[in-house]
Amino acid sequence: MTESKDKLDFDFEEEEDKSVYLYGRDVTKIPCFKDSFFYGISTGIAVGFLAFMKTSRPQLATHIGFGTFFATTVGYWFPCRYNWSKRKFDFAKIQAIMKKQAIYEGTELEREIKAKGLDV
Repeated sequence: MTESKDKLDFDFEEEEDKSVYLYGRDVTKIPCFKDSFFYGISTGIAVGFLAFMKTSRPQLATHIGFGTFFATTVGYWFPCRYNWSKRKFDFAKIQAIMKKQAIYEGTELEREIKAKGLDV
């Protein structure tokens, strides 16, 4: 039994773009955005639920939950962005040094630098 060529053709659909735009900027491409909001939302929900279970006051629990969400999001965002910026700066420095090394490799200047004990 042979199947017709039409039955063997597969229609591959392109994956849907799951981008979210806020003020014209794709927030899925912002470093630390997803993690900050994930930790903020999950912590806010958990603390809000625990506050409700403890106090049985929905409005107070909502305020505590939202405050926890905000504090966790901001508290995670700034250190994450600082570390990301620091790594980006360090990688740029390393890349510049590697370019210099590629240019100096095998030249008299490289031998002089190594003889003096200096790093490029």
